[in-house]
Amino acid sequence: MAELGPGVARPLSPSKRGLGIDVLAAARQRIGKVFDDFPNVYVSFSGGKDSGIVLELAAREARARGRRLGCLIVDLEAQYSATVEYLHAMCDRHEDVLDLYWVALPLSLRNAVSQFEPTWQCWDPDTEHRWVRPLPVRDGVISDQGFFPWFVRGMEFEDLVAKFGHWYSARHGSRMTACLVGIRSDESLNRFRTIASRRKTTHEGLSWTTWLGGAVYNAYPIYDWRTEDDWRFYGREKVPYNRIYDLMHQAGVSIHQARLCQPYGDDQKRGLWLYHILEPDTWVKVVARVQGANFGARYARETGSVMGRISIDKPDGLTWRDYSILLLDSMPPETAEAFRTRIAWFVEWHTRHGFEDGQIPDDGPLDRKNPSWKRICKVILSYDYYCRALTFSAPASRDAYRKYKQVMAARRKEWGHEGL
Repeated sequence: MAELGPGVARPLSPSKRGLGIDVLAAARQRIGKVFDDFPNVYVSFSGGKDSGIVLELAAREARARGRRLGCLIVDLEAQYSATVEYLHAMCDRHEDVLDLYWVALPLSLRNAVSQFEPTWQCWDPDTEHRWVRPLPVRDGVISDQGFFPWFVRGMEFEDLVAKFGHWYSARHGSRMTACLVGIRSDESLNRFRTIASRRKTTHEGLSWTTWLGGAVYNAYPIYDWRTEDDWRFYGREKVPYNRIYDLMHQAGVSIHQARLCQPYGDDQKRGLWLYHILEPDTWVKVVARVQGANFGARYARETGSVMGRISIDKPDGLTWRDYSILLLDSMPPETAEAFRTRIAWFVEWHTRHGFEDGQIPDDGPLDRKNPSWKRICKVILSYDYYCRALTFSAPASRDAYRKYKQVMAARRKEWGHEGL
Protein backbone atom coordinates (compact mmCIF):
# COMPACT_ATOMS: atom_id res chain seq x y z
CA MET A 1 0.00 0.00 0.00
CA ALA A 2 1.21 3.49 -0.76
CA GLU A 3 2.19 5.78 2.08
CA LEU A 4 -0.88 6.74 4.04
CA GLY A 5 -2.13 10.24 4.51
CA PRO A 6 -3.42 11.32 7.95
CA GLY A 7 -4.69 8.12 9.56
CA VAL A 8 -6.74 5.24 8.17
CA ALA A 9 -10.32 5.79 7.05
CA ARG A 10 -12.85 4.04 9.27
CA PRO A 11 -16.49 3.07 8.75
CA LEU A 12 -19.22 3.72 11.30
CA SER A 13 -19.06 0.36 13.04
CA PRO A 14 -18.05 -0.83 16.51
CA SER A 15 -14.97 -2.59 15.13
CA LYS A 16 -13.78 0.50 13.22
CA ARG A 17 -12.12 -1.62 10.55
CA GLY A 18 -10.16 0.36 8.00
CA LEU A 19 -11.61 1.03 4.55
CA GLY A 20 -8.31 0.38 2.83
CA ILE A 21 -7.53 4.05 2.19
CA ASP A 22 -6.34 6.92 4.34
CA VAL A 23 -8.78 9.45 5.80
CA LEU A 24 -7.58 12.26 3.53
CA ALA A 25 -8.28 10.21 0.40
CA ALA A 26 -11.65 9.19 1.84
CA ALA A 27 -12.58 12.81 2.60
CA ARG A 28 -11.65 13.85 -0.93
CA GLN A 29 -13.81 11.05 -2.33
CA ARG A 30 -16.77 12.07 -0.18
CA ILE A 31 -16.47 15.72 -1.18
CA GLY A 32 -16.21 14.64 -4.80
CA LYS A 33 -19.38 12.58 -4.37
CA VAL A 34 -21.16 15.64 -2.93
CA PHE A 35 -20.15 17.76 -5.92
CA ASP A 36 -21.24 14.97 -8.28
CA ASP A 37 -24.71 14.66 -6.78
CA PHE A 38 -25.55 18.17 -5.54
CA PRO A 39 -25.80 21.22 -7.82
CA ASN A 40 -25.58 23.50 -4.76
CA VAL A 41 -22.83 23.07 -2.18
CA TYR A 42 -21.82 25.30 0.71
CA VAL A 43 -19.55 24.95 3.74
CA SER A 44 -20.40 25.87 7.32
CA PHE A 45 -17.16 27.54 8.42
CA SER A 46 -16.58 28.43 12.09
CA GLY A 47 -12.87 29.15 12.01
CA GLY A 48 -11.99 25.95 13.85
CA LYS A 49 -9.51 23.30 12.75
CA ASP A 50 -12.15 20.87 11.45
CA SER A 51 -14.22 23.30 9.43
CA GLY A 52 -11.00 24.82 8.11
CA ILE A 53 -10.00 21.46 6.64
CA VAL A 54 -13.40 20.96 5.06
CA LEU A 55 -13.34 24.45 3.52
CA GLU A 56 -9.84 23.90 2.15
CA LEU A 57 -10.71 20.56 0.53
CA ALA A 58 -14.07 21.77 -0.77
CA ALA A 59 -12.55 24.91 -2.28
CA ARG A 60 -9.93 22.81 -4.07
CA GLU A 61 -12.65 20.57 -5.47
CA ALA A 62 -14.79 23.53 -6.57
CA ARG A 63 -11.78 25.14 -8.29
CA ALA A 64 -10.91 21.93 -10.13
CA ARG A 65 -14.49 21.63 -11.40
CA GLY A 66 -15.00 25.29 -12.23
CA ARG A 67 -17.80 25.45 -9.65
CA ARG A 68 -18.86 28.03 -7.07
CA LEU A 69 -18.87 27.15 -3.36
CA GLY A 70 -21.05 28.82 -0.76
CA CYS A 71 -19.49 29.65 2.61
CA LEU A 72 -21.60 30.34 5.70
CA ILE A 73 -19.91 32.09 8.62
CA VAL A 74 -22.04 32.87 11.67
CA ASP A 75 -20.11 35.55 13.53
CA LEU A 76 -20.83 35.54 17.28
CA GLU A 77 -19.04 38.87 17.94
CA ALA A 78 -17.17 37.92 21.15
CA GLN A 79 -14.61 35.78 19.38
CA TYR A 80 -10.84 35.54 19.58
CA SER A 81 -9.14 38.07 17.33
CA ALA A 82 -7.01 35.18 16.02
CA THR A 83 -10.21 33.49 14.86
CA VAL A 84 -11.36 36.62 13.04
CA GLU A 85 -7.96 36.90 11.35
CA TYR A 86 -8.18 33.26 10.25
CA LEU A 87 -11.70 33.73 8.88
CA HIS A 88 -10.48 36.63 6.75
CA ALA A 89 -7.37 34.72 5.66
CA MET A 90 -9.37 31.73 4.39
CA CYS A 91 -11.92 33.93 2.65
CA ASP A 92 -9.06 35.75 0.89
CA ARG A 93 -7.32 32.48 0.02
CA HIS A 94 -10.37 31.05 -1.75
CA GLU A 95 -12.01 34.28 -2.89
CA ASP A 96 -11.99 33.08 -6.52
CA VAL A 97 -14.50 30.28 -5.81
CA LEU A 98 -16.40 31.44 -2.71
CA ASP A 99 -19.87 32.96 -2.44
CA LEU A 100 -19.57 34.36 1.05
CA TYR A 101 -22.38 34.75 3.59
CA TRP A 102 -20.73 36.23 6.67
CA VAL A 103 -23.68 36.61 9.04
CA ALA A 104 -23.29 39.26 11.77
CA LEU A 105 -26.84 39.56 13.08
CA PRO A 106 -28.30 39.83 16.61
CA LEU A 107 -28.66 36.23 17.76
CA SER A 108 -29.63 34.94 21.19
CA LEU A 109 -26.77 32.93 22.71
CA ARG A 110 -26.63 30.84 25.87
CA ASN A 111 -24.83 32.42 28.83
CA ALA A 112 -24.18 29.75 31.45
CA VAL A 113 -22.25 32.03 33.80
CA SER A 114 -25.01 34.40 34.88
CA GLN A 115 -28.36 33.86 36.60
CA PHE A 116 -29.43 37.38 35.72
CA GLU A 117 -28.64 37.13 32.01
CA PRO A 118 -29.06 33.46 31.02
CA THR A 119 -28.84 34.51 27.37
CA TRP A 120 -27.09 37.40 25.67
CA GLN A 121 -27.46 38.85 22.20
CA CYS A 122 -24.46 39.24 19.96
CA TRP A 123 -24.40 42.28 17.65
CA ASP A 124 -27.28 43.77 19.64
CA PRO A 125 -27.83 47.19 17.99
CA ASP A 126 -28.97 48.65 21.32
CA THR A 127 -25.60 47.93 22.94
CA GLU A 128 -23.28 48.81 20.07
CA HIS A 129 -21.11 50.88 22.41
CA ARG A 130 -20.22 47.65 24.26
CA TRP A 131 -19.48 45.44 21.27
CA VAL A 132 -16.26 43.46 21.59
CA ARG A 133 -15.26 44.57 18.09
CA PRO A 134 -16.71 46.49 15.14
CA LEU A 135 -18.66 44.75 12.41
CA PRO A 136 -16.38 42.99 9.91
CA VAL A 137 -15.87 44.90 6.69
CA ARG A 138 -15.74 42.97 3.42
CA ASP A 139 -18.02 41.85 0.60
CA GLY A 140 -20.39 39.15 1.81
CA VAL A 141 -20.96 40.47 5.34
CA ILE A 142 -24.67 40.42 6.27
CA SER A 143 -25.59 42.82 9.07
CA ASP A 144 -28.93 44.07 7.71
CA GLN A 145 -31.74 42.39 9.70
CA GLY A 146 -33.93 42.56 6.61
CA PHE A 147 -31.57 40.59 4.38
CA PHE A 148 -33.21 37.25 5.19
CA PRO A 149 -37.03 37.41 4.97
CA TRP A 150 -37.33 34.89 7.82
CA PHE A 151 -34.87 36.45 10.25
CA VAL A 152 -36.20 37.56 13.64
CA ARG A 153 -33.99 39.54 15.98
CA GLY A 154 -32.91 37.36 18.87
CA MET A 155 -33.44 34.05 17.08
CA GLU A 156 -31.10 31.26 18.11
CA PHE A 157 -28.01 30.04 16.30
CA GLU A 158 -29.49 26.62 15.51
CA ASP A 159 -32.63 28.17 14.03
CA LEU A 160 -30.63 30.46 11.78
CA VAL A 161 -28.39 27.68 10.49
CA ALA A 162 -31.38 25.45 9.70
CA LYS A 163 -33.32 28.19 7.93
CA PHE A 164 -30.27 29.33 5.99
CA GLY A 165 -29.95 25.93 4.30
CA HIS A 166 -33.50 26.03 2.96
CA TRP A 167 -33.13 29.69 1.98
CA TYR A 168 -29.89 28.91 0.13
CA SER A 169 -31.56 26.03 -1.71
CA ALA A 170 -34.54 28.19 -2.71
CA ARG A 171 -32.18 30.97 -3.82
CA HIS A 172 -30.64 28.48 -6.26
CA GLY A 173 -33.84 27.09 -7.71
CA SER A 174 -34.65 24.63 -4.90
CA ARG A 175 -32.25 22.13 -6.40
CA MET A 176 -30.42 19.52 -4.35
CA THR A 177 -28.28 21.33 -1.78
CA ALA A 178 -25.54 20.01 0.49
CA CYS A 179 -23.98 21.72 3.48
CA LEU A 180 -20.49 20.40 4.25
CA VAL A 181 -19.97 20.31 8.02
CA GLY A 182 -16.66 19.69 9.76
CA ILE A 183 -17.58 17.47 12.70
CA ARG A 184 -15.84 14.28 13.79
CA SER A 185 -17.55 11.32 15.44
CA ASP A 186 -14.91 10.86 18.14
CA GLU A 187 -15.33 14.41 19.50
CA SER A 188 -18.44 13.62 21.53
CA LEU A 189 -21.24 11.11 21.90
CA ASN A 190 -23.73 13.60 20.45
CA ARG A 191 -21.63 14.04 17.32
CA PHE A 192 -21.25 10.28 16.96
CA ARG A 193 -25.02 9.92 17.22
CA THR A 194 -25.55 12.67 14.64
CA ILE A 195 -23.58 10.66 12.13
CA ALA A 196 -24.26 7.07 13.17
CA SER A 197 -28.02 7.30 13.75
CA ARG A 198 -29.97 4.67 11.84
CA ARG A 199 -33.23 6.52 12.26
CA LYS A 200 -32.27 9.43 10.05
CA THR A 201 -32.86 9.71 6.32
CA THR A 202 -29.64 9.82 4.32
CA HIS A 203 -28.54 10.48 0.74
CA GLU A 204 -28.28 7.15 -1.08
CA GLY A 205 -27.77 5.31 2.20
CA LEU A 206 -24.54 7.16 3.01
CA SER A 207 -24.28 7.31 6.80
CA TRP A 208 -22.13 10.45 6.64
CA THR A 209 -25.09 12.43 5.27
CA THR A 210 -28.31 13.62 6.95
CA TRP A 211 -31.50 14.82 5.26
CA LEU A 212 -32.75 18.12 6.69
CA GLY A 213 -36.01 18.27 4.76
CA GLY A 214 -36.84 19.51 1.29
CA ALA A 215 -33.80 19.36 -0.96
CA VAL A 216 -31.26 20.05 1.81
CA TYR A 217 -28.71 17.64 3.29
CA ASN A 218 -25.78 17.86 5.67
CA ALA A 219 -22.60 15.99 4.73
CA TYR A 220 -19.77 15.15 7.15
CA PRO A 221 -16.74 14.30 5.00
CA ILE A 222 -14.19 14.07 7.86
CA TYR A 223 -16.39 12.18 10.33
CA ASP A 224 -13.72 9.48 10.81
CA TRP A 225 -10.76 11.79 11.37
CA ARG A 226 -9.03 12.05 14.70
CA THR A 227 -7.40 15.11 16.23
CA GLU A 228 -3.99 13.82 15.19
CA ASP A 229 -5.24 13.57 11.59
CA ASP A 230 -6.20 17.24 11.64
CA TRP A 231 -2.74 18.37 12.62
CA ARG A 232 -1.01 15.98 10.24
CA PHE A 233 -3.04 17.59 7.48
CA TYR A 234 -2.02 21.10 8.46
CA GLY A 235 1.60 20.03 8.88
CA ARG A 236 1.86 18.26 5.53
CA GLU A 237 -0.27 20.56 3.42
CA LYS A 238 1.22 23.78 4.85
CA VAL A 239 -2.15 25.54 4.70
CA PRO A 240 -3.27 28.34 7.07
CA TYR A 241 -4.82 27.42 10.41
CA ASN A 242 -6.17 29.33 13.39
CA ARG A 243 -3.18 30.46 15.43
CA ILE A 244 -5.26 30.46 18.62
CA TYR A 245 -4.43 26.75 18.83
CA ASP A 246 -0.73 27.62 19.16
CA LEU A 247 -1.59 29.83 22.13
CA MET A 248 -3.72 27.08 23.66
CA HIS A 249 -0.81 24.67 23.33
CA GLN A 250 1.54 27.17 24.99
CA ALA A 251 -1.00 27.50 27.83
CA GLY A 252 -0.75 23.75 28.47
CA VAL A 253 -3.94 22.64 26.72
CA SER A 254 -3.59 19.30 24.92
CA ILE A 255 -4.57 18.97 21.26
CA HIS A 256 -7.56 16.87 22.32
CA GLN A 257 -8.84 19.52 24.73
CA ALA A 258 -8.31 22.51 22.46
CA ARG A 259 -11.77 23.53 21.26
CA LEU A 260 -12.94 26.63 19.49
CA CYS A 261 -16.49 27.51 20.47
CA GLN A 262 -18.64 30.15 22.13
CA PRO A 263 -17.15 29.92 25.65
CA TYR A 264 -20.22 30.80 27.72
CA GLY A 265 -22.27 27.66 27.03
CA ASP A 266 -23.10 24.97 29.56
CA ASP A 267 -20.30 22.65 28.52
CA GLN A 268 -17.86 25.19 27.11
CA LYS A 269 -17.76 27.34 30.27
CA ARG A 270 -15.13 25.04 31.77
CA GLY A 271 -12.59 26.57 29.40
CA LEU A 272 -13.50 30.17 30.13
CA TRP A 273 -10.40 30.58 32.29
CA LEU A 274 -8.30 30.42 29.10
CA TYR A 275 -9.71 33.53 27.49
CA HIS A 276 -7.84 36.11 29.53
CA ILE A 277 -4.60 34.15 29.16
CA LEU A 278 -4.78 33.76 25.39
CA GLU A 279 -6.03 37.22 24.46
CA PRO A 280 -6.06 39.61 27.43
CA ASP A 281 -7.01 42.63 25.31
CA THR A 282 -10.07 40.82 23.97
CA TRP A 283 -10.90 39.51 27.45
CA VAL A 284 -11.20 43.02 28.88
CA LYS A 285 -13.93 43.76 26.33
CA VAL A 286 -15.65 40.41 26.91
CA VAL A 287 -15.94 41.07 30.65
CA ALA A 288 -17.76 44.33 29.91
CA ARG A 289 -19.93 42.66 27.26
CA VAL A 290 -21.08 39.33 28.74
CA GLN A 291 -22.45 39.38 32.26
CA GLY A 292 -20.80 36.89 34.59
CA ALA A 293 -17.78 36.23 32.35
CA ASN A 294 -15.20 37.24 34.94
CA PHE A 295 -17.06 35.35 37.69
CA GLY A 296 -17.14 32.24 35.52
CA ALA A 297 -13.44 32.47 34.68
CA ARG A 298 -12.53 32.81 38.36
CA TYR A 299 -14.49 29.72 39.36
CA ALA A 300 -13.17 27.75 36.40
CA ARG A 301 -9.63 28.60 37.52
CA GLU A 302 -10.22 27.84 41.20
CA THR A 303 -12.46 24.77 41.03
CA GLY A 304 -11.79 23.32 37.57
CA SER A 305 -15.21 24.26 36.25
CA VAL A 306 -17.67 27.07 36.69
CA MET A 307 -19.46 26.46 40.00
CA GLY A 308 -18.93 22.73 39.48
CA ARG A 309 -18.46 21.00 42.81
CA ILE A 310 -17.48 17.39 43.35
CA SER A 311 -18.84 17.61 46.91
CA ILE A 312 -21.36 20.10 48.24
CA ASP A 313 -22.36 21.40 51.67
CA LYS A 314 -25.51 22.93 53.08
CA PRO A 315 -26.22 25.24 56.03
CA ASP A 316 -26.80 23.55 59.36
CA GLY A 317 -30.44 23.01 60.28
CA LEU A 318 -31.66 22.77 56.66
CA THR A 319 -32.61 19.68 54.73
CA TRP A 320 -31.37 19.39 51.15
CA ARG A 321 -34.91 20.08 49.99
CA ASP A 322 -35.11 23.22 52.13
CA TYR A 323 -31.75 24.38 50.82
CA SER A 324 -32.85 23.76 47.22
CA ILE A 325 -35.98 25.85 47.71
CA LEU A 326 -33.93 28.58 49.39
CA LEU A 327 -31.56 28.70 46.42
CA LEU A 328 -34.44 28.83 43.95
CA ASP A 329 -36.04 31.68 45.90
CA SER A 330 -32.79 33.64 45.67
CA MET A 331 -32.68 33.48 41.87
CA PRO A 332 -34.21 35.92 39.40
CA PRO A 333 -37.83 34.77 38.81
CA GLU A 334 -37.36 33.76 35.17
CA THR A 335 -34.24 31.73 35.91
CA ALA A 336 -35.81 30.09 38.96
CA GLU A 337 -38.89 29.15 36.94
CA ALA A 338 -36.73 27.35 34.38
CA PHE A 339 -35.22 25.23 37.15
CA ARG A 340 -38.53 24.66 38.94
CA THR A 341 -40.20 23.37 35.79
CA ARG A 342 -37.61 20.65 35.24
CA ILE A 343 -37.28 19.78 38.93
CA ALA A 344 -41.06 19.35 39.17
CA TRP A 345 -41.00 16.91 36.26
CA PHE A 346 -38.02 15.06 37.81
CA VAL A 347 -39.83 14.70 41.15
CA GLU A 348 -43.10 13.65 39.49
CA TRP A 349 -41.42 11.02 37.32
CA HIS A 350 -39.72 9.39 40.30
CA THR A 351 -42.95 9.63 42.30
CA ARG A 352 -44.54 7.45 39.64
CA HIS A 353 -41.61 5.05 39.62
CA GLY A 354 -41.18 3.92 43.19
CA PHE A 355 -41.41 6.93 45.51
CA GLU A 356 -44.81 7.70 46.98
CA ASP A 357 -46.16 11.23 47.54
CA GLY A 358 -43.11 12.83 45.97
CA GLN A 359 -40.93 11.71 48.86
CA ILE A 360 -37.72 11.12 47.01
CA PRO A 361 -34.81 10.78 49.49
CA ASP A 362 -33.44 13.99 50.92
CA ASP A 363 -29.85 12.73 50.91
CA GLY A 364 -28.09 10.18 48.74
CA PRO A 365 -25.36 9.56 46.17
CA LEU A 366 -24.81 12.14 43.44
CA ASP A 367 -24.85 9.62 40.60
CA ARG A 368 -27.60 9.48 37.98
CA LYS A 369 -29.10 6.26 39.30
CA ASN A 370 -30.31 7.65 42.61
CA PRO A 371 -32.81 10.54 42.82
CA SER A 372 -32.46 12.81 45.84
CA TRP A 373 -32.85 16.44 46.84
CA LYS A 374 -29.10 16.57 47.36
CA ARG A 375 -28.66 15.73 43.70
CA ILE A 376 -31.18 18.45 42.79
CA CYS A 377 -29.29 20.89 44.99
CA LYS A 378 -26.02 20.13 43.20
CA VAL A 379 -27.68 20.89 39.86
CA ILE A 380 -28.78 24.28 41.21
CA LEU A 381 -25.39 25.09 42.75
CA SER A 382 -23.66 24.09 39.53
CA TYR A 383 -26.05 26.34 37.61
CA ASP A 384 -26.86 23.46 35.29
CA TYR A 385 -29.51 25.57 33.55
CA TYR A 386 -31.01 22.79 31.43
CA CYS A 387 -30.68 20.28 34.31
CA ARG A 388 -28.64 17.89 32.21
CA ALA A 389 -27.52 16.09 35.37
CA LEU A 390 -31.20 15.27 35.95
CA THR A 391 -31.25 13.69 32.44
CA PHE A 392 -32.88 16.64 30.66
CA SER A 393 -31.63 18.15 27.44
CA ALA A 394 -31.59 21.62 25.91
CA PRO A 395 -34.72 22.61 23.94
CA ALA A 396 -34.60 22.21 20.18
CA SER A 397 -35.63 25.81 19.61
CA ARG A 398 -37.06 28.87 21.32
CA ASP A 399 -40.57 28.04 20.03
CA ALA A 400 -40.27 24.49 21.31
CA TYR A 401 -39.20 25.77 24.73
CA ARG A 402 -42.10 28.23 24.84
CA LYS A 403 -44.57 25.42 24.17
CA TYR A 404 -42.82 23.21 26.70
CA LYS A 405 -43.21 25.84 29.43
CA GLN A 406 -46.91 26.24 28.66
CA VAL A 407 -47.50 22.49 28.88
CA MET A 408 -45.44 22.15 32.04
CA ALA A 409 -47.22 25.05 33.77
CA ALA A 410 -50.49 23.16 33.39
CA ARG A 411 -48.94 19.89 34.52
CA ARG A 412 -47.33 21.41 37.60
CA LYS A 413 -50.72 22.73 38.64
CA GLU A 414 -52.19 19.27 38.12
CA TRP A 415 -49.38 17.60 40.09
CA GLY A 416 -49.47 20.11 42.95
CA HIS A 417 -45.88 21.26 42.39
CA GLU A 418 -46.69 24.92 41.78
CA GLY A 419 -44.93 26.07 44.93
CA LEU A 420 -41.78 24.09 44.30
